[in-house]
Parts: sequence; structure tokens; C-alpha cells
Amino acid sequence: MPNWRAVGIGFVVLFVAGALATGVPIVGHVGAGLIGGVAAGYVAGGGITSGAWHGLLAGSIAGVAVAVVFALGVGVIGVAAGGPFGGLLGFGGVVIGGVIITLIMALDSALGGALGALLAA
Repeated sequence: MPNWRAVGIGFVVLFVAGALATGVPIVGHVGAGLIGGVAAGYVAGGGITSGAWHGLLAGSIAGVAVAVVFALGVGVIGVAAGGPFGGLLGFGGVVIGGVIITLIMALDSALGGALGALLAA
């Protein structure tokens, strides 16, 4: 059973760091995932597998949340700039990019979670 407190702490760290990392697309999100994963794994403890699992959960949830927030923002801007078609293209493009960001954040968060669990031991 997941330690939802650990996942929640990792999620908050990941969400804030992921939002700030948008200015440095790939490197920033990898760093955000590692930092958030370490936080989730450290709080969860219980060994490498537990830390990796909690980091993976936190990274997946945070990646989806960051993608949705930015997709909605770009969709609104797209409607204002290019009408309904512009909003649809903007929203869809960010959602596709968001899926990639979610995968990146989930994988490196799992690695960070394993590291965090090792640090907690």
C-alpha cells in the first residue's frame, strides 16, 4: 500500500519544480523529477523498491498535473490568438508534449525515489 503522504510531498516538490523547469525544457524536468523522487523516496523509506515505487507515483501524478495546467493555458491563449482552431492546436500540442514530460518525470522520479530511500536508510 502506498504511503500517500510521501507521494503527496513528492508531488508538491515535483509540481513546483516542474512548473519552474518549463524555461529549461528537458534538463529542467529531469532535475525536477530527480528532486521530487528523492523527496518521495526519502519520506517513504522502506528500501529501494519502495522508494522507486513512491517516486514513480509522485512523478506520474505531477507530470499529468503540470501538463494539464499548461495545456489549458496554451489552449486559452490559442483561442484568443487564433480562434477555436488555434486553441485546439495549442491544447493538443501541449498535451502530446505533456505525455512526454510525464514519462520523463515518472522514470527519473523512480530513480530519485530509489536514491531517496537509500538516503533514508
